[in-house]
Amino acid sequence: MAGAGLGRGLATPLLVINFCLYLIAAILAGWALNRNFDAPLGRGEGAVGNVVTQSFFLPITLIACMVGLASVLAGVHHMRLFRSDSLAAAAAASLIAWLLVLLAMGLACKQIHTGGNRPRRLKVVEAFMIILALFELLYLLSLHAGFGRMGSGTGAGTGAGIGMGGHGHHHGARDPNIPVHNHEHHVDYGHHTDMKIPVGHVPHPAHPTTV
Repeated sequence: MAGAGLGRGLATPLLVINFCLYLIAAILAGWALNRNFDAPLGRGEGAVGNVVTQSFFLPITLIACMVGLASVLAGVHHMRLFRSDSLAAAAAASLIAWLLVLLAMGLACKQIHTGGNRPRRLKVVEAFMIILALFELLYLLSLHAGFGRMGSGTGAGTGAGIGMGGHGHHHGARDPNIPVHNHEHHVDYGHHTDMKIPVGHVPHPAHPTTV
């Protein structure tokens, strides 16, 4: 139970932080993408960023944010149940989100290096992608660390008890006053011999039965 509390104590704050970062980054990336869509039509204030922003960074950032929000929902479900099956779903969603965030972080670094028209909101998105690459990894590690502690503690408590109980049951001292009944050597004469004896009939020793 201490391992379960530790896992939830580590993962729950990271879930809240990741949810806020993903939501804000998705809103700002959607704003920048919408502005770039309106620029060729002569509407709005013009495009933002450079060729990396318009073609790669913003679409991948939006996809990473949506998958990240899905991993947060899977994590909340796992925190409520805290079982191995919910851990598998939460860890898989978190791993996919982390890989997409790593891709978005690489594009953010390339965009920062390239330069161009980068307003403050776009810089916030770049910073959030870099920060989320770390926080998503910490959340993924906290899932396995907390559940691993709980599983090891439970296995040690139950496995040892079962082993000791079984050892005491088979090799402990026996009361000599209690008779021992051996039920292992039961012979059915009607099925396990070639003698023509009815089932349930036991021949008398003084009158042997001929084959």
